[in-house]
Amino acid sequence: MSGTDVTTEDKGLRAASLNLGASIVVGVSSTAPGYSIAATLGYIVAYVSFQSPAIVLLGFLPILGIAYAYRELNRETPDCGTTFTWGTRVFNPWVGWMGGWGYIAASIIGMASVSQIAGQYFYLMFGLNDQASSTVWVTAGGVAWIILLTWVSWKGVQTSARLQYVLLTIEMIVLLIFSAIALVKVYTGHAGPDSVHPQVSWFNPFAIVNDAGHLNISAISGGILLAVFLYWGWDSSVSLNEETLDPGKTPGRAAVLSTIILLGIYALVSVACLAYSGADSLANSDDVLAQVGQQVLGSHLDKFLIFAVLTSAAASTQTTIMPTARTLLSMAAYKALPQRFAEIHKKNLTPGFSTIFTGAMSIVFFVGLAAISTDVLGDATEAVGLLVAFYYGMTGFSAVWHFRHRPGTSARDILARIIAPLFGGIVLLFVFIKTAIDDYNPDNSTTTVTIAGHQMGTIFVIAAGSLLLGVLLMLWTARKSADFFAGKILNRHTPIVVADHVFNEVETLGMQDAFDREHLVLPPE
Repeated sequence: MSGTDVTTEDKGLRAASLNLGASIVVGVSSTAPGYSIAATLGYIVAYVSFQSPAIVLLGFLPILGIAYAYRELNRETPDCGTTFTWGTRVFNPWVGWMGGWGYIAASIIGMASVSQIAGQYFYLMFGLNDQASSTVWVTAGGVAWIILLTWVSWKGVQTSARLQYVLLTIEMIVLLIFSAIALVKVYTGHAGPDSVHPQVSWFNPFAIVNDAGHLNISAISGGILLAVFLYWGWDSSVSLNEETLDPGKTPGRAAVLSTIILLGIYALVSVACLAYSGADSLANSDDVLAQVGQQVLGSHLDKFLIFAVLTSAAASTQTTIMPTARTLLSMAAYKALPQRFAEIHKKNLTPGFSTIFTGAMSIVFFVGLAAISTDVLGDATEAVGLLVAFYYGMTGFSAVWHFRHRPGTSARDILARIIAPLFGGIVLLFVFIKTAIDDYNPDNSTTTVTIAGHQMGTIFVIAAGSLLLGVLLMLWTARKSADFFAGKILNRHTPIVVADHVFNEVETLGMQDAFDREHLVLPPE
C-alpha cells in the first residue's frame, strides 16, 4: 500500500452479475439503435445528403479508437467511475471531475430527447395521433417512462439486464425486417418516385463538398458530431464493470464489439431509408422511421416498427440511468461528491440515492427544455453530441498519457493503447471545437437564446452552459472536499480496491488471471 494516501472502500455493488453477452446487450441497448437512427438520421441527411452512410462510417472510426481506450484503461482500473476515475488518476482531480461531470450532463440532457421519443411513440402505438403531436401529452408520457425505468434500474442490475435482452431482441429483428423490405421494394420498383438504388459513392466522405466544390469541413464536423450521438451509449457496459464477470476483460471486449455491431445496423438502416425515400424528404426530419415506416411496412405492420422504436427508447432510458448513477456513486466513494450519493440499497445492491437523483434531474431538465424549446429533439441531440465528444476525447487522451511509457511490445498493443485512442481524441477535440463555434452562430440552430443582448444558438447555450455549471459545482465541491482536490484520495498510486466477495467469485470460476493484482487489492481488515 506504499505510496497511497487513502485506501478506498468497496462500493458494495453486486459482483459477477453480468457475463459477456449481457454486457454487449447493455452496450448496444444503451445506444438504442432504433431510437438513435430515428432521431438523428434526418439531421445528418440535412448536413451531407446521400453521403450520410459515409458519416456513419467516419463517426465510427474515432468511436472505435475511444472504445480501445476504454478497454485498455478498464483492464488496469475497472472502476465504475470510468472517465472520472481515469482522468483523475492520469492527470489530476480537476480534469477527472470535469470528465465525470461531462458524462453526467450528457446523460441528463440525452434523457430529454429519448424521453420525448418514448412519450411520442407510446401514443403512436395506440393510434393516439393527437396526443403524439401534443407537447403537453408527450412530455407527460416521457416523464412517466423516466419514472418507470428509474424504478427498474433501482431494483437491480440483473433485473435490468433481463429486460434489456427482451427489448434489444425485438428492436434488432424489426430493424432488420424493415431494412430488408425497403431494399426489396426499391430493387423491384415498388418504392416511391424518389427512390434510388444504393451507390457505393454514398460511403465516400470526399464527396461532401460545398457550392464551390471544396471539401465541406463544417458539414463533416457537424455530421460526425451527430454520429457521435448516434453511437453514444456503448460505454455503459464499462460503467457496470464492478458488477461484471471478469471485470478486467469483459467490459472492454463488450465495448469494442458493441461499436462494431452498431456500425453494421446503422449502415444498413441509413442506406435503406435513403434508397427508399431519397435525401430531400428525409432532411431535418425529427423522426425518420415514423416518416418512412408506414410507406415501407404498410398501415398495419408499421406498428411493429413503432413498437421497436418505443422499446429502443425505453431501453436507452434505463441504460442511461444505470451508468450515470454509478458515476455519481464512484465520485462520492472517492469523496468528490457528498457521501449521500455513495449509498447502496441494502437489498438491491444498487446506488439507491444516485439512481433516484438521476431520474429526478432528468425529469427536471426534460420538462424545462420542453417548456422553452420548439425543437427538443434537435437541440438536445446536438448538445449531447458536444458533451460526449468532450468526455470521450478526454478518455482517449487519458489512455495515451497513461500508457506513454509502456505502450506494449507488439504492434497490436501500440495500436490499442496509443494510436487508436490518440486518433479518437484528436478527431473528437477538433469536432468539439469546430461544431461549438458553428453552433454559437444562431443561424445554425433551429432555436436561439438571447443573453445580455447577444443572440446565440440554443445548442451552444445548452452545451456551454452545462460545462460552465460543472465548473461552478466543481469549485463549490472543492471547498467541501479539499483532500480529493489535493490529490490525497485518488491518484496514480491509489490501488483500486475490490471486495473479497469479488475475488471469491473469480477464484470459484478459475479466472484469477483476470486481475492485475498490482492495481487490484483486497480492502484492509
